[in-house]
Amino acid sequence: MFRSFANVNYRIWFAGALVSNVGGWMQATAQDWVVLTELTDNDATAMGITMALQFGPPLVLVSLTGWVADRFDRRHILLATQTALLALAIAVGVLLLGGVMTLPMMFGFALGFGIVNAFDAPARQAFVSDMVSKGDTSNAVALNSASFNLARMIGPAVGGLLIVAIGSGWVFIVNAATFLAMILAVSMLRTGLLAPRLKSRSRGGLAAGFRYVWGRSDLRVVFVTVFLIGAFGMNFPIFASTMALEFGAGADGYGVLSSVLAIGSLIGALLAARRDRARVRVVILAAGGFGIAAFVSSAMPTYASYAVTLTFTGFMIVTLLTTANGYVQITTDPALRGRVLALYMAVIMGSTPVGAPIAGWVADTFGPRAAIMLGGTAGFVACAIGVIWVATSGRLRRAENRRFLLTLDETRPLSVVEPVDPIEFSDEAAVTTPIRRPREGDLEG
Repeated sequence: MFRSFANVNYRIWFAGALVSNVGGWMQATAQDWVVLTELTDNDATAMGITMALQFGPPLVLVSLTGWVADRFDRRHILLATQTALLALAIAVGVLLLGGVMTLPMMFGFALGFGIVNAFDAPARQAFVSDMVSKGDTSNAVALNSASFNLARMIGPAVGGLLIVAIGSGWVFIVNAATFLAMILAVSMLRTGLLAPRLKSRSRGGLAAGFRYVWGRSDLRVVFVTVFLIGAFGMNFPIFASTMALEFGAGADGYGVLSSVLAIGSLIGALLAARRDRARVRVVILAAGGFGIAAFVSSAMPTYASYAVTLTFTGFMIVTLLTTANGYVQITTDPALRGRVLALYMAVIMGSTPVGAPIAGWVADTFGPRAAIMLGGTAGFVACAIGVIWVATSGRLRRAENRRFLLTLDETRPLSVVEPVDPIEFSDEAAVTTPIRRPREGDLEG
């Protein structure tokens, strides 16, 4: 389960990311609560607009962010983006503490966070593959998700308590300090142990990544599933905050719901880390499981019962996203990985501007339970699309050793671009001794 920790760079990365993620969840809780209760009068639509502004740039800037992630040293990209996010967090905190923050200003900062994260996300995702062997990529992605969701257990609850104790402005200041952990971790990485960078001779840019995805039906199914879940199912800030208000809970109650969701999410991430590799079938089943969990949670009559069902919701969401991320990484040609991951992040993050305002409007008009059911319906639709693909793709066949057992042929890593040259970056800009990368057959397990 923890085999990626054998790599010293990954251990350093994991520690820095964990601290930074805790601060990030604290800030996300504070931002949602500020928009919902301090800058508006419980306006879920305003929260949806804030989410749309924050998650829209990955979709708009995808042609640039993917090229940057493939073209430049990802360590340097991350150092720049983390520093920019630190500065933005300080600015928001100071304005809140000074009592001069307005809703239009918060919209502007949400857009700023979104633009920086548009460059940070594909570089961060692709950099995981630079630190570990190809055979450990799926495990490293799952452990990254575990770190993210472990922080999700801690950050929202602490953030909710800090909002009550010292005010929302200080939460942003504390988060700014946690970015230093990530900056330090990236600076401490041993560049000589990073995998050689592969630079494609093709000038196709984002179009090459799009053609690659479009030419593979399995990736199309994964991307459609992630889009539907991201647009209508992953609007948890809207669902939980409005449900918390319906149950009469305050900011601390909202933070606790976020932490409860993370319990199931962490379990899902750890189970994903145990699997030898990511599989499409898991993505499809998890989409259906999320639909069931969403409908069950929407019917819960009390705060406690709603909180319990969130563990199952979190489990299904993270199982789906972690598996999808790992599958995309291990089956994509390394020279196109940055662009394909930029498309993936554009789909998952860029779908929020589509679904969040709709979910916010549904919550305002018909109540939060209707908005949750909308997300569950998206899960059922995604699952149905996956099942149809399985039935019509020709990949479903009878297992060789079991007469009544069916199996689905999974895609192995594909190479469809021109030959590439290994390029390594170091602080001295010198090419170091190439590191042996596992052969494609190493993934057979």
